[in-house]
Amino acid sequence: MALLPGASGWRWWWRWRWQGSGALPVRAGFGTLLLLLLLGSGPGLGPAEADQTDEYLKREHSLSKPYQGVGTSSSSLWTLMGNAMVMTQYIRLTPDMQSKQGALWNRVPCYLRDWELQVHFKIHGQGKKNLNGDGFAIWYTKDRMQPGPVFGSKDNFVGLGVFVDTYPNEEKQQEAQKRRYSPGVQRVFPYVSAMVSNGSLSYDHERDGRPTELGGCTAMVRNLNHDTFLVIRYVKRRLTIMLDIDGKHEWRDCIDVPGVRLPRGYFFGTSSVTGDLSDNHDIISLKLFELTVERTPEEEKLHRDVFLPSVDNMKLPEVTLPMEPLSGLALFLIVFFSLVAAVFALVIGIIVYNKWQDQSRKRFY
Repeated sequence: MALLPGASGWRWWWRWRWQGSGALPVRAGFGTLLLLLLLGSGPGLGPAEADQTDEYLKREHSLSKPYQGVGTSSSSLWTLMGNAMVMTQYIRLTPDMQSKQGALWNRVPCYLRDWELQVHFKIHGQGKKNLNGDGFAIWYTKDRMQPGPVFGSKDNFVGLGVFVDTYPNEEKQQEAQKRRYSPGVQRVFPYVSAMVSNGSLSYDHERDGRPTELGGCTAMVRNLNHDTFLVIRYVKRRLTIMLDIDGKHEWRDCIDVPGVRLPRGYFFGTSSVTGDLSDNHDIISLKLFELTVERTPEEEKLHRDVFLPSVDNMKLPEVTLPMEPLSGLALFLIVFFSLVAAVFALVIGIIVYNKWQDQSRKRFY
């Protein structure tokens, strides 16, 4: 297993990787990278990063300029919904107008075990601070193209949602009710949070998702003159979210949650909504990488496929799965055997009745 750099070397490695994906104007020589790999300084990486061995860009789950055929071609890997529209430099989920809703969804289900999604985005508009909204969401869910109230997508979703929320609904409600908003629990917006649901949880929009969030961090992402990035990593059932929003080409941690169990075969997407307040919500690129990591035999047993999302040490309400509709053949067989049973019961009833009648006559004669 290759040695990996320490904290400072890791930041440099991310800068090199982003340049390789066409995002950042930074590249250094291979010798320097090798030196960092061998002589990394500072504290080591977490277990998920230390096991990383290789990565591959998955084009069927990725999106970048020039967005050929997106939203217009039936052969496109990505589908637009609502007010989303393709521009030359970005895909705009919602314009800076009130009451708009848009989404972008991948057509191909993802069956990768370990992956990393890099999101290049931009949020900007005419509204002043706290007079803009509402933000956008990044999804890995069982259902796709389902509009709804959660940043433009359906509530009670099944899967993972990552929310870049730009308006503090809970704080404004408490101010309107003239109640003191406790600084101890106050979150500074814009705010990034994550949520895992098996379909039984509802996103509490009035409280900005606080009751169901796995974690979060403040992210000043509006009206910036430099590029803004978000990365979601899912490795060995560990969910990590990092941000590069300061224009320094360095990642900073936002969310790190072990024990997240996500099924394979779900869809990636992103959506946004505006209400009385608005912003431009633009997606510049989505790049998904398959991460190849080594697992011990014990880890292979522990990391078997799951069928419903869950988080260790976090009890989700049980969800009652709807019964699948019966096929035509099954319905015919049920009706047929029901009729046979009814006829059989009728014949037995007639025979028993006739015998009873015969016995009654013999008693009188």
